[in-house]
Amino acid sequence: MWVLEKEVCAEILYANGFYEVLPWWYQMLLIGGAVCIAAGGYIINDYFDIKIDRINRADRLIITQTVSKEEAIWAYRIITCIGVLLGLAASWFVRSWALAVIYILVPGLLWFYSSAYKRQFILGNLIVALASALPPLLLALANIGWLNFHFAIIISYLEFSKDIIYWMSGFSLFAFLLTWIREIIKDLQDQAGDRELECHTLPIVLGELWTKIILTILIAVAGGLVAYFGLLLRNYVSYPYLLPTTVLVLLICELYLLWTSQIPADYHRAQLLMKIIMLAGTLYAFFLNL
Repeated sequence: MWVLEKEVCAEILYANGFYEVLPWWYQMLLIGGAVCIAAGGYIINDYFDIKIDRINRADRLIITQTVSKEEAIWAYRIITCIGVLLGLAASWFVRSWALAVIYILVPGLLWFYSSAYKRQFILGNLIVALASALPPLLLALANIGWLNFHFAIIISYLEFSKDIIYWMSGFSLFAFLLTWIREIIKDLQDQAGDRELECHTLPIVLGELWTKIILTILIAVAGGLVAYFGLLLRNYVSYPYLLPTTVLVLLICELYLLWTSQIPADYHRAQLLMKIIMLAGTLYAFFLNL
């Protein structure tokens, strides 16, 4: 009887458009809000990093050379406000308070990160990693909110919410780990400017050797999780994509680049490879959907 009820509920959901959970206009609100807040975060980070960037990357300095500090701060305010308003609109359409709180708190978190936290031991890296882990959870909360708003009674018979949280939490975990690794590598690259302004980053406090050992542990944890999920899922996409090719091989290459890096240019290449690994992990969702 229970199986029959679940089958009937599933048929009702698909008949009412469950196969396209979020309408395109709602997705635009959700993604647009996140993109604007992220763009505002980059602007305010560059604003507070002018002195450091003059040492670490003088050839790519935008604020003070291309735009003034006043123009940058106004751009930050406008873009961030647009992002928050889009996020609040998306939250209102699905009546999700959790979604609204995230869109309000993240801009403040990025401001304090750029102004103070990024110069503190470990804390700055963790904040950026946490911010990178939030987008998959935003999608999970949006999907669950939309389903509960339109199919509340039917959803109570099924386990769609658990499945959504399970998958999105997995993506969030990898986003957190890989971003944390990339941020520490970035600190290795930017040691000259960070020392000048007395930042307390991991390489400055512990030295390059211990920083590389910690990065090796984090990369091993990420690789172990990739192998575990690849073996656990055992479908025709997950197994070849996560294990013998792409992600796991790239993580091994990252270890090699990390331990052979000596100068900022070397660490820059290691950081670029981490971005490629993050892109490969994101594309996994695309191939899985196909």
